[in-house]
Amino acid sequence: MTLSLERPLVLVGAGKMGAALLSGWLDKGLSPAQVFVRDPAPTSDIAELVAARGIALNATVHDMAAARPSVVLVAIKPQAMGDVLPALALLVHAETMFISIAAGTSLHRLKELLGADVHAVRAMPNTPAAIGRGITVACANERVTAAQREIAQQLLAAVGNVDWVENEAQIDAVTAISGSGPAYVFYMVECLAAAGEALGLDPVLAMKLARDTVSGSGEMLHLSSEPVSQLRANVTSPGGTTAAALDVLMGEGGLSPLLRRAALAARDRARVLGK
Repeated sequence: MTLSLERPLVLVGAGKMGAALLSGWLDKGLSPAQVFVRDPAPTSDIAELVAARGIALNATVHDMAAARPSVVLVAIKPQAMGDVLPALALLVHAETMFISIAAGTSLHRLKELLGADVHAVRAMPNTPAAIGRGITVACANERVTAAQREIAQQLLAAVGNVDWVENEAQIDAVTAISGSGPAYVFYMVECLAAAGEALGLDPVLAMKLARDTVSGSGEMLHLSSEPVSQLRANVTSPGGTTAAALDVLMGEGGLSPLLRRAALAARDRARVLGK
């Protein structure tokens, strides 16, 4: 499906996630002429991209307001929201939807910074969006129309799967699981490689084994319809090597309670960042 909008899109913040979204939109057919990018310090990659595709970079707020954008997607750090968003209040309009992907920043906070009339969606994507395999969960405020929600769905789906929740409090939990989750997986690869080294493997081989094992297992998860518990059981012979390892990982103080503590810490930090 080709992605198109009746009026322009403004991307505020072109860091890793903003750039991933922009690339996904362009790959899905969004016209570069419909895009404004606003970033005070764009990376060389983004600067080259916008120059090559003819995308407007750092236009004035008045120029963007005159274009009456369909969407303003805010992809900046939550700590910067208080400094950046009030200047964008001029863009607030009944035909304009703001989408924020800043961790912890609530719909109420967006209303405080942009005005009571803002049509706002709060979303949490994750970094696999850079390869079109992200997962995003979103929540809309009461002013977002059905048509605007469909636009948000199309934009977010350009980089992966999308789910919606009605209870905004769940977004902080989503942040802890899928938003931060890729870092947990990457750290597990580091730890698995380190374990291989401790067993006497060459560091290069240990890292290759760890990376390929995790990426291959992830692809099996993606392609298989079997429950995750069954995929685990398929690898685990009674009394075998995998069972011996799982006795440790699934034992008292093992992986499950550790991940619960980690996710709780991430969720609580999201709540702090949103204040």
